[in-house]
Amino acid sequence: MTVADIKCQESDPQVITGSMDSTVRLWDLAAGKTMVTLMHHKKSVRALAIHPTEYSFASSSAGSNNIKKWKCPEGAFVHNFSSHNAITNMLSVNAEGVFFSGGDNGTLMFWDYNTGTPFQNLDDVPQPSSLEVEAGIFCLTFDMTRIWLITGGTDKTIKVYAKQSQ
Repeated sequence: MTVADIKCQESDPQVITGSMDSTVRLWDLAAGKTMVTLMHHKKSVRALAIHPTEYSFASSSAGSNNIKKWKCPEGAFVHNFSSHNAITNMLSVNAEGVFFSGGDNGTLMFWDYNTGTPFQNLDDVPQPSSLEVEAGIFCLTFDMTRIWLITGGTDKTIKVYAKQSQ
């Protein structure tokens, strides 16, 4: 199994992996083995995100219903995040429950983490002189305040997104 993403947390499962064999594995470090294998994805699992305060995580792959929320420690399925029709390479969630997914086609989606409802979507605009195919999002994170979203793309840029005022 080729591991595409790995996340760690203080409580069990301490390690969560997403793999190209379409599985998410929850690991028992003390025993040195898998506690649970989740096989709900139909394609390779590319990204994981652990909620910073809630005992849960999300995983993503390509295709419809490609993003899923899980409850720790047993990996109980909670709900799908539907509508992001791209290979989602990156996920992130902040303590306020704003969940973000970034796709290989340059699509950015913001979700309510608790309900799975999308509330904003954007198309990444490649920098001038870049090709249209260079709109993909390959890495992202919230800053330490968990307010600013920072993305890295195939067009060799870093972009910063702020919450829009009402």
